[in-house]
Amino acid sequence: MRRTLPHALLALPMLWSAFAAAELPVENAVLTEAPQVPAPITRTNNAKVVVKLETKEVVKRMADGVDYTFWTFGGNVPGSFIRIKEGDEVEFHLSNHPSSKMPHNIDLHAVTGPGGGAASSFTAPGHSSQFSFKALNPGLYVYHCATAPVGMHIANGMYGLILVEPRAGLPKVDKEFYVMQGDFYTKGAYGEAGLQPFDMEKAIKEQPDYVVFNGSVGALTGDKAITANVGETVRLFVGNGGPNLISSFHVIGEIFDRVFIEGGTATNSNVETELLAAGSAAIVDFKLEVPGTFIMVDHSIFRAFNKGALGMLKVSGPEDKEIYSGKQSDTVYLPEGGAVQTLSEPVKKVTAKNLNEQIAMGQRVFDQNCAACHQPNGEGIPAAFPPLAKSDFLLKDKLRAVGIVLNGRQGAIEVNGKTFVGAMPAIKLDDESTANVVNYILNSWGNKGGSVTVEDVAKVRATSKPAAEAH
Repeated sequence: MRRTLPHALLALPMLWSAFAAAELPVENAVLTEAPQVPAPITRTNNAKVVVKLETKEVVKRMADGVDYTFWTFGGNVPGSFIRIKEGDEVEFHLSNHPSSKMPHNIDLHAVTGPGGGAASSFTAPGHSSQFSFKALNPGLYVYHCATAPVGMHIANGMYGLILVEPRAGLPKVDKEFYVMQGDFYTKGAYGEAGLQPFDMEKAIKEQPDYVVFNGSVGALTGDKAITANVGETVRLFVGNGGPNLISSFHVIGEIFDRVFIEGGTATNSNVETELLAAGSAAIVDFKLEVPGTFIMVDHSIFRAFNKGALGMLKVSGPEDKEIYSGKQSDTVYLPEGGAVQTLSEPVKKVTAKNLNEQIAMGQRVFDQNCAACHQPNGEGIPAAFPPLAKSDFLLKDKLRAVGIVLNGRQGAIEVNGKTFVGAMPAIKLDDESTANVVNYILNSWGNKGGSVTVEDVAKVRATSKPAAEAH
């Protein structure tokens, strides 16, 4: 005879779980700007930790005389450092500042769940989103924006670190710092003055103009160098936001006594250079035996001396001639210039012979450049990216569509009765590729919008201006 438990007993585990969660003490996370990190967690119990993080698009210094529009978590690059404890329950609030032109979200590599929280945190300008997760795995993890085009959001500075301390805590050290590498792609060459726009073509080719620590050239040099004393043990939480390059993190004149490999629980000893994949992190500890200025670099060394991946750790205290008796200095490593030598080779161009071939070739252009935002089915994303399928705005003026592809567009538009406010970057295509992709859009997903010619595109290009100049 089969026995069944009373419903009240079946509900007990659920009730107990809810009761236990309700009993957790609540605390607000302390968030810090690089190179500082929040103090180690001393409580022995778990807590419900409330994290409030804001995305904001800001113009800041990239190098002397060079500015850049950074997309940030917390107003800085890298984003705010988050510190929680294994087993904590995290209530995460992501707010997107009303001045932002783009929707943003966050993918935390510390989260166990689809997208690392990305889908749950997709947030339009002027809105806030909330989701929760439990910190199951201890370690140091990267977080980044995962809104399409993902590479552009990361390349504009949207990354940071979250530390999940193990239940027993990390070994004690004297000082802790936050260092994070990133690669940036600008229209102008390294050092070219002015407000430099993002260059998608260079990003796709993985040819950065700048490779820097903590968001700009010189962020960790001179008066901004991190400091410590002889006899102290220093811990660096080191991350690599990418979006493209692998970092060979090295401190000239020091050997890492202990490395938490890839930010996890396994350790290695006596390490000279730690390899950091894009989107990964590591914890490095080392004791300081002698004074001086220790230079932090990406040991892919042209990045250090020609693109900015250079920082300083200044150590004060008595000398120890037995350990090191050579000359010591505190001078800045001057950049050696960014001139590039090239060889050109002819490229055989393939062109479409009719409209059907244009449409087929245009689909490849669309899939590579447009589908992430407007989606492969052309339906866009509500409140973020407008639809192209059966779009009254698109089909009303096909030459206007050509101009938007060529020059981008900013500001509000109304599509099928709904308003979209945002910015579409110009897509750097030649006249034929532009005609092909527009013809693909005009003749897909139920659209019957006719066609444009290469000559049409050339005329629009000659008579229109980029979006930034048009306003």
